[in-house]
Amino acid sequence: MPSDPVQALAQEPVDHRFKGLPPDAGQAGLTVGELTAERRSLYTGGFTTPVLTLDADALSHNLAALGTYAERHGLAFAPHGKTCMAPQLFHRQLEHGAWGITAAVPHQARVYRAFGIQRIFLANELVDAAALRWVAAELAADPGFRFVCYVDSVRGVQLMDRALAGRSQRVDVVVELGAGEGARTGARSDEDCRAVADAVAGTDTLRLVGIAGYEAEVPGADPDSVHAYLRRLTGLAAEFDKAGRFEGVEEIVVSAGGSAWFDAVADVFAEIPELSRPVLKLLRSGAYVSHDHGWYTRLTPFNRVPEEGGLRPAFRLWTQVVSRPSPTQAFVNAGKRDIAYDLGLPEVELVRDPLTGAERPATGIRVLKLSDQHAWLETDSAEDVEVGDWVALGMSHPCTIFEKWPLIPVVEADGTVAEYVRTFF
Repeated sequence: MPSDPVQALAQEPVDHRFKGLPPDAGQAGLTVGELTAERRSLYTGGFTTPVLTLDADALSHNLAALGTYAERHGLAFAPHGKTCMAPQLFHRQLEHGAWGITAAVPHQARVYRAFGIQRIFLANELVDAAALRWVAAELAADPGFRFVCYVDSVRGVQLMDRALAGRSQRVDVVVELGAGEGARTGARSDEDCRAVADAVAGTDTLRLVGIAGYEAEVPGADPDSVHAYLRRLTGLAAEFDKAGRFEGVEEIVVSAGGSAWFDAVADVFAEIPELSRPVLKLLRSGAYVSHDHGWYTRLTPFNRVPEEGGLRPAFRLWTQVVSRPSPTQAFVNAGKRDIAYDLGLPEVELVRDPLTGAERPATGIRVLKLSDQHAWLETDSAEDVEVGDWVALGMSHPCTIFEKWPLIPVVEADGTVAEYVRTFF
């Protein structure tokens, strides 16, 4: 058994837990590593539909694109791991220069630690006493482990302090500045942020190391309002530094940046004045790793700054026509259990003839609605699809695509499956 937990994933058996994988591989008792070594064809290698795939070239392109962007703009990068919850991809992100991985909840942080992640930024106030004790134990056991989380209320600070009482290792925190009334989490005013910082200073269990926020929650977000919010955030960091609130820290953490406004983060973080300590300018975009066919295709900042690069949709869900009851109606064998639909219905991309392997654009075919295990297709003509055809769907929102598939084939341009990505939701 490999000592590296990521490598150990190759020892898992290919069995009933994993949708779409070849049944004969399970019958033969193959491990994931053994199936990988066979380099089967997605189309002729026994895979069953529906099956979600990742495009190997698009995945590599996207991983490089954000790593390059962050480096070019002097940003550290902690991509949000809740998007994919895939340790293999976390380590590829680290290889492309990521500082660490962002989490939203304690379970995610536990997965990260199980797979050797040494720096975790938890973008939430953490008031669960059991989880805080786990964090403290991890910090005490591993001097190389770095953990930072939000605080956004005096009450939260009090609960954290109570849970951590008697622990020798302080937990690093950043005050979260809320993006405005009606936004999500975060202290709503600068004065509220000062009160939270004062509360942290009054504990022996927490250490204030910076300021953070999430600019996509600015109500009616546009370039002007997002830039204004980010300047409030960096202004607070400078104010807190001048007031001596970061005394004793090695670096000041200033963090923001989802997948829709990282260009604005780069603009404003470049304006941060010289502070008393080095500044860790931490970007947290996560959806870039796979991108998508709708929501983030429209929202990505690369639309505003195309000269900086771009992202490519990596997901493709292959389904099969199982019913063609009328010339304008067809049904494929994937529905809400398999398809992300919270940010829009999927787009029909391609039709593949299972007998000849010929592919054609899915002209005149649309998804009307989803049942649990079927997608309802509307077709312009009787010749658009027939029973047995493979139909490729593109979807929006990587977070809810990844979560439905525990083992995802990574497919090369010629259809060869080169890798399998394991997820832990």
